[in-house]
Amino acid sequence: MNNYPQSHIYNDLDKFVQEKPLLIVNPKKKNGLILIKKYYAEFAGPGAIVGGFFDQDLVDVIPVGKLSLFIPKNPSEQQRGYLIRRQWVKLIKQITDNPIPRERAQVILNQFEHWFDSQTTQKLSDEVFALLVGVLPDTIKKARDLVNRF
Repeated sequence: MNNYPQSHIYNDLDKFVQEKPLLIVNPKKKNGLILIKKYYAEFAGPGAIVGGFFDQDLVDVIPVGKLSLFIPKNPSEQQRGYLIRRQWVKLIKQITDNPIPRERAQVILNQFEHWFDSQTTQKLSDEVFALLVGVLPDTIKKARDLVNRF
């Protein structure tokens, strides 16, 4: 990948939610965006493209890790970003395909601790994780409580 000049770094999340410019989550850092939609949430991790047509129904965003976004320089970077975004969507879909809500809650918490760390995972609300995997916030709370007991 390239070294991205400072002029290509984007950091105004309020403006992002309003204008939805096409950006890429820096693939060289442990970071991502939780994209809050009306009825659910999506996670876009390192390398994923965000904004544009696919995020027109965006309500809010939550940065995860030390967020770094940049403007894609060319169609090739955009295409790579779309492919990576698709991989993140598929990964979350694998979690949500589990019919047992308690297990979905546990797996998403485990995954975020694996991708980031326990401190970062603890900072994210039960409601946000619930929106990611289609469970009630109380189910996430119970999964966290179970982990904290051991």
